[in-house]
Amino acid sequence: MDFEYSPKVQALRQRLEDFIDRYVLPYNGAWHHSVAQGIFPPPFMEDLKALAKAEGLWNLFLPGLHDDEPGERLTNMEYAPLAEIMGRLPWASEVFNCSAPDTGNMELLHLFATPEQNQQWLRPLLAGEMRSAFAMSEPDVASSDPTNLQTCVRHEGGQLVLNGRKWFITGAAHPDCKLLIVMCRGGEEGTDKHAQHSMVLVPMDTPGVTLVRNIPIMQHHSPEGHCEILFRDVRVPLTNLLGQEGAGFAMAQARLGPGRIHHCMRTIGQCELALALMCDRTLERHAFGKYLADFANVQEWIAESRLEIDQARLLVLRAAWRLDQGERAQARVDVSAIKVVAARLQTRVVNRAMQVFGAMGLSPDTPLAYFWTWGRAMHLLDGPDEVHLRTVARHELEHAREIRGSTSAYFTLPDQLLAEPRIR
Repeated sequence: MDFEYSPKVQALRQRLEDFIDRYVLPYNGAWHHSVAQGIFPPPFMEDLKALAKAEGLWNLFLPGLHDDEPGERLTNMEYAPLAEIMGRLPWASEVFNCSAPDTGNMELLHLFATPEQNQQWLRPLLAGEMRSAFAMSEPDVASSDPTNLQTCVRHEGGQLVLNGRKWFITGAAHPDCKLLIVMCRGGEEGTDKHAQHSMVLVPMDTPGVTLVRNIPIMQHHSPEGHCEILFRDVRVPLTNLLGQEGAGFAMAQARLGPGRIHHCMRTIGQCELALALMCDRTLERHAFGKYLADFANVQEWIAESRLEIDQARLLVLRAAWRLDQGERAQARVDVSAIKVVAARLQTRVVNRAMQVFGAMGLSPDTPLAYFWTWGRAMHLLDGPDEVHLRTVARHELEHAREIRGSTSAYFTLPDQLLAEPRIR
């Protein structure tokens, strides 16, 4: 595995950094002011998107794009360092049409949409003309086990009828959100529990779809929303079924792998910024007769943060590389691992930076409080840590069963003890 960025990726990184420094960062204050005034998206967003598209910094995430579809056709490995750069400024991804959950939804549509669904939904998403959301988690069941999901879909005449409630649906409050991809239970009882759910394309303005509320995350409201949505006798044509009936879980796995890599690399970008802010603060802040940078414990925080960021980045790049190589089984384990590592990384690194900043670190004057909030949320979103740790542990135990007994040569017990049968 060679994780050196290719000349192509190095050039894209430089172009992306230059674009953000020149065009996006100068609008950061205006973006926050606009959102605070309830103006979202800000009026300058479309101009920035048009400029990014003209500069060839558009749809950077999807490797399987066709020749007639706009984008750079980057592999997961090539896109990962670009996601890291965009992650430093949370709202920047929309400028390049690389926002979650649109990236995952576009991947789903690219893989499974019919030609008609492609024309109606994928083309506008690729063009940045609309936004979308992915409706999976539910308030009434433990969604960490997706087989619990209860939102149901039934056939009635030539229509699909949905009933249920979803929540923490990211992006659903965006004014340009036109499409929900809804995970529904619709398979026959008695079939395999992983073959009882389907994905249905539901236009946001369909009668019976009610956006109940935008749920705050740790008291912070996202302007795009993490929403609770009620589906009450929502009717859509049979042609709105995405992919095969009962194949929802398999399709979700195809979506979640790359999406989690994107999340983790954006997290690493935020941790890099938190570390840079922390270092700047320690060099300018004076207390008890010396600069904060001269205190041994602060130096340890800086060093530990650097080690942990670099370790996490290498693990994420390995997961991206394995996905690109088609090593799906091993990549699934790696993706679970990076999900845990990235969440822990963000809460640790940002927590140290907040401590160095003192009271300012708790305020909205720096991005640190938001970064910490998002890091804490990452311990739960896209599957809680415990689920991912179980995936990694099961893989290790499966391997141990395959080679069981191979470690006996490392024991130094007397021969007669090694020869005696053991009670199992």
